[in-house]
Amino acid sequence: MILEPGTLLNGRYRIVEVLGQGGMGSIYRATDENLDIDVAVKDNLFTTDEYSRQFRREATILAMLRHPSLPRVTDHFMIEGQGQYLVMDYIEGEDLRQRMERVGTIPEDEVVTIGAAICDALMYLSAREPQVIHRDIKPGNVKITPQGQIYLVDFGLAKTIQGSQLTTTGARAMTPGFSPPEQYGTARTDMRTDIFSLGATLYAALTGVTPEDSLARAMNQTTLTPIRDYNPKVSKKVAAVIEKALELQPEDRFQTPELFKQALLESGAGTKQRNGGYHVAPPPVLAPFQTGAGSGVSAALKKIPSKPSMLFASQEMHDEEPAAQPRKRPVTRPRKRPRKTGCLVFSSLLIALVGVGTVLYRQDPGIVAQVMQQIVPAASTLSPVQAAVLNPGGEPTPTSTLEPTRTLPVSPTTAIIALLETATHTPSTPAPTRTLAPFRPSQTPTALPTSVGGGNGLVAYASNIRGVPQIFMIQSDGTNRHQITDIPEGACQPDFSPDGKRIVFTSPCDSNSDYYPGSSLYIINLDGSGLLPLPTMVGGDYDPAWSPDGKSIAFTSLRNSNRPQIYRLNLEDNTVKALSEKFSLDAQPAWSPDGKQILYVAERSSKKDIWVMDAEGGNKSQFTHTPSLLDSLPSWSPNGKEVLITQYIAVGGVPRVVIAPFNLDDYVEYQIGKEKRPMRDAVMSPDGYWIAFEGWDPGGKHNIYLITTTGISIHQLTSEQTMAFDPVWHPLPLPEG
Repeated sequence: MILEPGTLLNGRYRIVEVLGQGGMGSIYRATDENLDIDVAVKDNLFTTDEYSRQFRREATILAMLRHPSLPRVTDHFMIEGQGQYLVMDYIEGEDLRQRMERVGTIPEDEVVTIGAAICDALMYLSAREPQVIHRDIKPGNVKITPQGQIYLVDFGLAKTIQGSQLTTTGARAMTPGFSPPEQYGTARTDMRTDIFSLGATLYAALTGVTPEDSLARAMNQTTLTPIRDYNPKVSKKVAAVIEKALELQPEDRFQTPELFKQALLESGAGTKQRNGGYHVAPPPVLAPFQTGAGSGVSAALKKIPSKPSMLFASQEMHDEEPAAQPRKRPVTRPRKRPRKTGCLVFSSLLIALVGVGTVLYRQDPGIVAQVMQQIVPAASTLSPVQAAVLNPGGEPTPTSTLEPTRTLPVSPTTAIIALLETATHTPSTPAPTRTLAPFRPSQTPTALPTSVGGGNGLVAYASNIRGVPQIFMIQSDGTNRHQITDIPEGACQPDFSPDGKRIVFTSPCDSNSDYYPGSSLYIINLDGSGLLPLPTMVGGDYDPAWSPDGKSIAFTSLRNSNRPQIYRLNLEDNTVKALSEKFSLDAQPAWSPDGKQILYVAERSSKKDIWVMDAEGGNKSQFTHTPSLLDSLPSWSPNGKEVLITQYIAVGGVPRVVIAPFNLDDYVEYQIGKEKRPMRDAVMSPDGYWIAFEGWDPGGKHNIYLITTTGISIHQLTSEQTMAFDPVWHPLPLPEG
């Protein structure tokens, strides 16, 4: 429930405006009518014991703090039957993320000053008894007042440490790119956690790009791009200091905020303020927040998908962020980005076409020239750790530290590959073991449902046309397109409830990916109301699939040592059951229409196949048998007799869609359609006549398409200029007329 302007809380605080909104509540600017001053009022509408304790903890932590760079709590109260409220100093001005949007990358001397000011605040927090750890430093939580003063705000994820205890007080969540690896698991977090996050914040301020996620770096999926690769104007000394703060191992970082501050000040020759009282250039008076094409770094960075903050990442009250975080590249990236031009570029592209195991560095759709300059070879899909822990049977041993290989997020560059393959007659995927006639449904319709395709139904999908992905809905004839979600951190992977009245989805979501560390699941009504966060744990929950009876949601989670595994949430009592074995790597669950079985992707020995299990996690059997292909994204036909599957020849290759009769004794498959086009994430309409899928054109525009199950008629459903993905059909047909 959003409080309307003019609402009087507790007989004292008059609501003026909403400053930010999230899944757990909102934060408002209000007037304290007793003192006639502006205050910030933060609410918590979830009054269960766990949420209430979390909220009271934030109030207690802030109430005891007195520092020029930290806000103060002045009141805390609960209104029976309505919610819990926190009143604190209203910090006027802009946050660092907004400043980046307004002016572009931040000058080096300002970055050093901001870093020193936040280090001062961290030094104060570390000297408290008990010691306070913020654990959510990022650009959106660094405020700059109209006087140029620097504040660290939002202690919703803070914890306290009593002496040298190993167990600490406070909930844990992650902001990909800004959280160190110890924050993803069960390892102890301490002041060095905040040093890492501050380093990531300063990195983003200097480059305009969120640093590579620490978990992906720890799993050898990517490496940290040097600051000077993005901004050569940054001095080597400043870059080295900030990159040291971003070391993966806590012992390799600065060990105290004071050491970090000293290193920053000594490296920044232009920084004169060395003894506190740090100020930077104030934001312009009454200047509107700009996000248009002329707004500094904002326009330039539209070529890179934004990585959301963790506003909705956990069950925490954490709602100040009204907009997206700095831009971020994909999780998987090459170790180097060679600069190539002319013939070298074209030669490299041809090599990539015929090289098995080659992957493509992903760029934003439509930027073809830059795409051609960013094709690079990738590392092996099987890490040494994976190879070492697999036994001869291909299953991980009980002492496994196995981590999954990652399928790259869908890249429009594969469309260029497909075109070049056509010109050179180089096949992108090998023929299946059995060559069979094209698949035909058991009951072929006598006529197309409509003259333009799609039948009489609705398709939900995700689109990043608003900057970060949001969920949209469109009628299958291409009309009545409208937006469902409006979440600053992004939303994707929609799935309908069986009655078609609600959608479950994943957030944060920054791009089209098969892997969402730090995300959580939410339910929302089709009109955008009733946002409900589902129970979550540290790691990340994604791939939601609503059971046909409406009582459960199957999903993938990283809560078990960052291994993707499948769980089932009982919506009646919020209990969660693990369906995967302890050491398995499973993802992308899909319920059978009768609710008795679940298809899923199982990774064994770096090979991905489709498996099936019963609804309780038993009777696991392998379904697909494609030794040279990677199988993913299974979905059932409405009658449960066939399965749609996305296949790749290698990580980052051109995907295709096949359909296979569901038969565990004799696996065969048939490719959908005769055209040589990239196809991915296919789902069949409730009437069984049409298939919606992700595809992209030679210009790199990634959209949702429809094709008949006979593979004859194909139509483009969406016309996004960037990317549309994750299609899903509404389970019920629309009434005629």
